[in-house]
Amino acid sequence: MLELDMQLACSDPAPNQDEFYRWCTLALRERQADSELTIRLVDEAEGRELNHTYRHKDYPTNVLSFPADIPEGLLDIPLLGDLVICVPVVQREAIEQGKALEAHWAHLVIHGCLHLLGYDHLEDAEAEVMEHLERQLLAELGYPDPYAGDEAPADH
Repeated sequence: MLELDMQLACSDPAPNQDEFYRWCTLALRERQADSELTIRLVDEAEGRELNHTYRHKDYPTNVLSFPADIPEGLLDIPLLGDLVICVPVVQREAIEQGKALEAHWAHLVIHGCLHLLGYDHLEDAEAEVMEHLERQLLAELGYPDPYAGDEAPADH
């Protein structure tokens, strides 16, 4: 079972917790163990600060994934990690890329959750696997292929 903690640090409109829960549950279904996950919704200032601190890039990005790095046996909690999503960036990207806002939110949440599971897209072969899974999961939700039309992948 998934325990989802939502932190709202931005006043811009965002999907409700039920939507986040639905997207995370789908993305994490391969993980059989219970999971605790925090999603923090931030403004551009916090998004930029976190991206600069952890990725050394001086701009706000759409989603940052912070997998929990807890040594085995240290804590008896199923902490998976944290996602930080910059709400204004998500809204702006959806408009710029001509995507439905809800579909873009779903994509970025799924993308971030897959990072927490260990998927990555640094190498072409890794990106192919991750993007295929993203397409598959989004199709199950009835959303279109987020990579159709040569849009840039999620930035992280």
